[in-house]
Formats: sequence, structure tokens, C-alpha cells
Amino acid sequence: MREQFQEELDAVSSTLVDMAGLVKTAMQNATTALLTADLALAEKVIADDLIIDEIQHELDAKTINLIARQSPVATDLRTLVTSLRMSADLERMGDLAHHIAKSARMRYPATAVPPELSLTIEEMGRVCVSIIEKVALVLKNRDTDRALEVEKDDDAIDSLHRKIIQTLLDPSWQHGIETAIDMTLLGRYYERCADHAVSIARRVYFLVTGTYASDKA
Repeated sequence: MREQFQEELDAVSSTLVDMAGLVKTAMQNATTALLTADLALAEKVIADDLIIDEIQHELDAKTINLIARQSPVATDLRTLVTSLRMSADLERMGDLAHHIAKSARMRYPATAVPPELSLTIEEMGRVCVSIIEKVALVLKNRDTDRALEVEKDDDAIDSLHRKIIQTLLDPSWQHGIETAIDMTLLGRYYERCADHAVSIARRVYFLVTGTYASDKA
């Protein structure tokens, strides 16, 4: 019975890693669609978000069932409760990639991002994908060192987000209110995605150590 329970616990962790991989691909594709006005790619991201949602629903149902059947305690209970929260973070990250793709679709055939912000958005996408890749490794290996790094990586996204806001507030901005709103939302989507990644990293750190990452800092 214990071996079967451990296999089911391992399956929960493996599914979280798989979700992180799907979210990484979604964010990568959404950024490409946004910068290149690739409608087909944007539509793919939007459609594939349903897969991430379905995986989350199935994982949460499985996790709740395990808690009900096995009455786990200590680390096992912490693992299952934490997985519910992390799956919600990953699902939300998928939603944010979905929103970015919808922005690309909404402005098609034009490119949603004006030239002076193209490199900033490209960098936000690159850093965000890198953070998600690191989170996948944190989940897979329960790597507390990488978990601590994620919060530092988030600072780069925050800096790029501030750069967008500064550009929008510059008197030389010539693209009007509608584009300014688009860019404000897009910057927020990337920034929130990184915030959810930080949340996951903190939960893994707590799962392994029993203390919060902020205590380490």
C-alpha cells in the first residue's frame, strides 16, 4: 500500500513538471505570435490553454482523492496540499500566456507591439521563459538553491516592466491611448507570470525545508 501511495505521490509531482513544460511552450509561442503577428501561432496558444486547464482539474481531483483515501500526515500531507496551490499557479501562468496570444490576435494583421518596445517585450518573454524552465527544474529535483534564484530572476522582469511604464509616460510617446493600454496590460501579464513562478519556488522551498524562503533571505 505504501509503495502504491508513493507512486501516486510521484505521479502528482511529475504532472506538475509536465504542466510547467506546457506553460513554458505557451509563453514562448505567445511572445513569438505577439512580436511577429503570427495569427496561427496565437490561435494555437489559445486552444492549447484548454489542455493546461484540463490537466489542472484532473490533478486537483486526484490530489483531493489521495488526501481522502490515504489520510496523509507530515511531509506527505504537505506535498499534496502544496501541489494544489502550485497547480493553480501553473494554470494561471498558462492563462497569462493565453492573454498575450489574444492580444496578438486582436491586433492582427498589425503587430501589437510598437517598434520602440519590441526589444523590451522580447526580453521580457525570454526572461519569463527562462524562469519557467528553472521552476520546472525546481519542481522536478526539489532544488532549493534554484528556488532561491527564481526570486532574484524576477527582479529582471520587474525592471523591464518599469521600462515599459517609463516609455509610456515619456512625452515623445506617439502611439495613442489604445496602444498604451495594450502595452500596460502586456507588461503586467509577463510580470504576473513571473510572480506566480516565484510563488511556486517558495512553496517548493517550504516543502523541502519546512521554512519559508524569506526566512533564508
